[in-house]
Amino acid sequence: MNHRARFLALQSLLQDNQAFWLPPPFYVHRPAWCEEWPALAEAVLGLEDAELEALVASPEACRDWLATYLPFAGELGQLSDVAPLPARSLAPSGAHFDWFIPGRKRAQIEAFASHGPAVAAPLLEWCAGKGHLGRRLAISDGQPVSSLEIDPDLCEDAGRLAARVGVAQQVLCADALEASSRTHVRGREVLALHACGELHRSLVRSAGGDGAHAYRIAPCCYYRGAQDGYRPVSREASLPLDGRALRLAVTETVTAPQRQRQRLARDQAWKLGFIALRNALEGEAIRPFPPMPSQLLSGDFPTYGEAVARRQGVRLPAEVDWGHWLAVGERRRGEVRRLELVRHAFRRPLEMWLVMDLARGFEEAGFRVEVGTFCERSLTPRNLMVLAEAV
Repeated sequence: MNHRARFLALQSLLQDNQAFWLPPPFYVHRPAWCEEWPALAEAVLGLEDAELEALVASPEACRDWLATYLPFAGELGQLSDVAPLPARSLAPSGAHFDWFIPGRKRAQIEAFASHGPAVAAPLLEWCAGKGHLGRRLAISDGQPVSSLEIDPDLCEDAGRLAARVGVAQQVLCADALEASSRTHVRGREVLALHACGELHRSLVRSAGGDGAHAYRIAPCCYYRGAQDGYRPVSREASLPLDGRALRLAVTETVTAPQRQRQRLARDQAWKLGFIALRNALEGEAIRPFPPMPSQLLSGDFPTYGEAVARRQGVRLPAEVDWGHWLAVGERRRGEVRRLELVRHAFRRPLEMWLVMDLARGFEEAGFRVEVGTFCERSLTPRNLMVLAEAV
């Protein structure tokens, strides 16, 4: 299947089935699909804890389970799956390269660098951080490298690390979204490993006139820079997306440590308990839940609830049975996790549509494009890469 056919097929399925993935169960007690698909609602809410955990851990198993109830689940899976990109062996990086690189980040860099052809032009690393990726490919392929980064502290670190390894790495301290930064693209092979949102989309928007030799992009955080709604980069895109919908594409937490997951579970139960209390006082409605200072989550639930009520202007009665509302929040979290199984079945299809929008944007700009994975999802769920080469 070519990129255009995949893109349009995904777009059609996502548009036709918005009821399953747009309303977040966190805010909606029962999404509308529960009435239209009662057998699915009953099945998903009736899952035992062990069954739920198994389906959460395996998108493939979840997709197969849903196919019993949703006839299009199999097609969603087929449209979302792409093959790994061809890998190659890299020249050794040397004993000093690994300094100050966390293990998981180091593995992602190696995977990204090894999937794709040998570099045939000078390198430009986009949103480079400390410049580890550009330095790795410069060592392997012998090309000069420039690293563009906005944070002056990271730029200083990049220069120091390059000197230690002995790589001639030019560090460009600049804002990637400024038009002047694009002058560094001409004649380069551009690398972008997990540049967020508009930071990677801006490369595609201007690719037709910037004169790059090639691009390698592993996109991330699609909602960044889309506060006013998603602006597609290809001409045939017609899927309206806001920030909340875009966040769906990046909600997997397979790389989070166990302690962090436990903390997240507690935090969600507290939020849901407070939302239930607020709805009991003010009526059922979808209301925003703005971020709260992290210190509010370091105490107990009553202290948290009272602080959130003050911040949100919720008038509490003189006596609140906080134990009851905490139990409601914990029970609601179980329901939300089960209902989200259905929504999360659209997570990878939505991400694939976003990546195909990039691919089509490059193709419309005259590039030859390949899309595939560069690592297993256990290393990072953001494991899709777009390779674009000027024709």
